[in-house]
Amino acid sequence: MEGMIRRLRLASGLVMFAYVTTHFVNHSLGLVSVQMMDRALEHIYEYWASSLGAVLLYGAFATHYSLALWALWLRRSLKMPSAEATQLVLGFSIPFFLTDHVLQTRVADTFYGAGVGYYSSVLQTYFITNPLRGVLQFTVLVVAWVHAMIGLWFWLRLKPWYPRWQPILYAFALLMPTLAILGALEGGRQVMALVEDPAWVAQFAQDHPRPAPADAAFLNDLVVWVRCTFVAALLAVLAARMARWYWERRRGVVRLTYPNGRVVQIVRGVSVLEASRIAGIPHASVCGGRGRCSTCRIKVDGPKEAVLPPASEEVKVLHRVGAAPDVRLACQLRPHGDVRVTPLLPATAQARDGFSRPGYLHGAEREIVILFGDLRSFTQLSEKKLPYDLVFLLNRYFAETGHAIEAAGGRIDKFIGDGVMALFGLDSGVEAGCREALAAAKDMAERMVILNRALIHDIPEPLRIGIGIHTGPAIVGEMGYGTAVSITAVGDSVNTASRIEALSKTYACELVISEAVAQRAGIDLGDAPRHEIEIRGRVERLVVRTFASARDLPILERRGRKKAESVAAQ
Repeated sequence: MEGMIRRLRLASGLVMFAYVTTHFVNHSLGLVSVQMMDRALEHIYEYWASSLGAVLLYGAFATHYSLALWALWLRRSLKMPSAEATQLVLGFSIPFFLTDHVLQTRVADTFYGAGVGYYSSVLQTYFITNPLRGVLQFTVLVVAWVHAMIGLWFWLRLKPWYPRWQPILYAFALLMPTLAILGALEGGRQVMALVEDPAWVAQFAQDHPRPAPADAAFLNDLVVWVRCTFVAALLAVLAARMARWYWERRRGVVRLTYPNGRVVQIVRGVSVLEASRIAGIPHASVCGGRGRCSTCRIKVDGPKEAVLPPASEEVKVLHRVGAAPDVRLACQLRPHGDVRVTPLLPATAQARDGFSRPGYLHGAEREIVILFGDLRSFTQLSEKKLPYDLVFLLNRYFAETGHAIEAAGGRIDKFIGDGVMALFGLDSGVEAGCREALAAAKDMAERMVILNRALIHDIPEPLRIGIGIHTGPAIVGEMGYGTAVSITAVGDSVNTASRIEALSKTYACELVISEAVAQRAGIDLGDAPRHEIEIRGRVERLVVRTFASARDLPILERRGRKKAESVAAQ
């Protein structure tokens, strides 16, 4: 049922958005001439003023407004993010502003024989006869457009393609009302110039008659009554909400316990997301609590009778993200008893977090491959460089290193000072990851040669790097806080890989790898020097192989690369 209501609300909103957009295109033609605006209006009215168009348009408005009142009734709290509050306030203000325009143009033209359904007539009223109406009409243009853009933003930003199209959509959202307002202003300026000609005024009065005085008075009264009806409907819903709250309060409260031990008391019928907002607890909700994005999902612990089964629409969303049986959407779950809830995503979650993602992002032990790279003698070099030159040099180095890692199928974990940490095999498996890491090391060495050639006149001696690669189990997941959240790995294998990279200084070489990497990669390293070393914290000695230059690695079959790239593209 809720899914059908959401689809009706979206469909009715899109119908009205199409009407507003065609109107805005028509307004923008005022930059050409008022005559062009009227000619275009005749063609547009062939559709919107037809029987089918009228039923579609006014039916969409009635449906959208009624469902908006219903959505307001369903809300148990009016605490919400600013974008939602703005959309709500603007949406309910549109009928109040628009009533006068609709009744004094479309209704007067259709039922009372007034010739006001033309731009020249409307602009003459708004710029000369009654400028206050003109101000209200320009206001409703902006209000309606902003309301529509917020709604489309909530809907479209959940689409996988939205980031690519975002600049174009933003340009459309800005240019369309700008051109419409400029066109209307220019059209009004043209009409103001025309009224200085008495002959034009006389012809205009003949071609565009006004409603009879009695009809005009009736229309003015009707504007007031229709506005009062909209206001009364809104106040009735708000009053009913208040009465419901007092009634449900008498039936007892439900206690929600959050991870920090905080307990929030709510009445039955309040969703977990609304409870978080009431208590001021940050909680992700990219779609605004419409049950579409899944970013508000929570882990629920409590008696079965306290948690009603999810509706079919919620089940679809949970299935899309591969949620566990004890995971629910906070915006849809309305507990009937005391439960413990744990938000699974940070409050800063983005739209992309609502799509199906690898399970290890929530924390898992996986066998992966870790690569560390570090510039040699960079401290001495930095002492001789200006800050600007140093930043330029580091960015060139990071760009080449990053390209080599990503081209091989790896994931950059972080840049640390003048070093880099990268992970391989997260999606492609440890064997492919070992081959990818070795390919990345070889490519890094080759790119350093090219970079040194390009910087030969900027640095006193060539840049040198040390690379260490190791494979083993590690804890992988999204870690961090706020905007500094990223996929990383921690554990003994990561520490070992870092120490292996440091051995490149000890052995005066460019690349050091653990023998396990070569074995899992399935390659023969030939007579590459072999060393047994002690790693602090490890009982067993570790066998490593060294290469004076990473370019000396044998040619690798990067069988896992295409697979990694296809996974990353998804």
